Amino acid sequence: MDIEERIKEIEEEIRKTPYNKATQHHIGKLKAKLARLKEEASKRSEKKGGSGFSIKKTGDATVVLVGFPSVGKSTLINKLTNVHSEVGVYDFTTLEVIPGLMVYNGAKIQILDLPGIIQGASLGRGRGKEILSIVRNADLLMILIDVFNLHQYKIIKKELWEAGVRLDEKPPLIKLIKKDRGGITISSTVKLTKISEREIKGALMEFKIHNADVVIREDLTLERFIDALAGNRVYLPSILVLNKIDLVREEYLREIEKELMREYIPISAKNGTNIERLKRCIYEKLNFIRVYMKPQGRKADLEEPMIVVRGATVGDICERIHKNLKKNFRYAKVWGNSSRFSGQRVGLDHVVEDGDIISIISRK
Repeated sequence: MDIEERIKEIEEEIRKTPYNKATQHHIGKLKAKLARLKEEASKRSEKKGGSGFSIKKTGDATVVLVGFPSVGKSTLINKLTNVHSEVGVYDFTTLEVIPGLMVYNGAKIQILDLPGIIQGASLGRGRGKEILSIVRNADLLMILIDVFNLHQYKIIKKELWEAGVRLDEKPPLIKLIKKDRGGITISSTVKLTKISEREIKGALMEFKIHNADVVIREDLTLERFIDALAGNRVYLPSILVLNKIDLVREEYLREIEKELMREYIPISAKNGTNIERLKRCIYEKLNFIRVYMKPQGRKADLEEPMIVVRGATVGDICERIHKNLKKNFRYAKVWGNSSRFSGQRVGLDHVVEDGDIISIISRK
């Protein structure tokens, strides 16, 4: 039996097995085995290789635009960026990755228009493996669906899940230290109500981990524990965009939110409706802030901000400017929201805030 047949067999067994206290451990082991086999199948697929897409990342962040064929991705990227992507009313107009650059609040944001994703993409259908490999390297995922085809969202979410992409989640709070001997020791800083110690050990055994210290810092599910063991999951923020709203009534849009069970941005890519709102949402989702550099003895450059992620430190800014600046750093002066007073002297660990002016003093 090859690996794909084993995967299908285990999926069928999980589907048929009723979930209760007596079967809980057995299903847990099956899920762990399934995750391991899928990871193995993915690695084999990667070894076979393919032409792939070659895209150089540029700007302050990369946003990937995904959706079914003919959902309006090319029209949308034309509205958001400086690129002209061919637009057609037939499927698969975009056959390659089309990069564009959106400038907003001083941030240069690369947006990639990918070929349409289809059901079975995670298994390689429709160049799915190549498309999903680009998704995994993005900073933000923008999912575009048709106002008349809401089911597309569930299919895309499933394909992304199968490819190891977790939307709008944080990585599991787990520390795993493998050892040469001593068996498995499990400790947690919170009460575990969704997973048992037996399930934890069963999952570890399936991943051939027989000696390890496991520290768990969240009340997680078995699925999240398996994700931590797999080690190849990607955690991405996402924006759901609903296109072609010019063709429906307001009452219909209010009903849609209940069905989708998440926030979305309604747009008309064709008419440009809510495009500015979408640009603002992209910027905010990327968690950007602007800081302004002041060379020693000169005025601050308030025309060209440096774009950094919220929570960035003076040390992070040094690394962005030059690789040796951090090594030769003496101190920095800060004016703005993060300083207690204008021109406060700070060190490398100082966390900057939006609108700060920073002057870095280095050794000669």
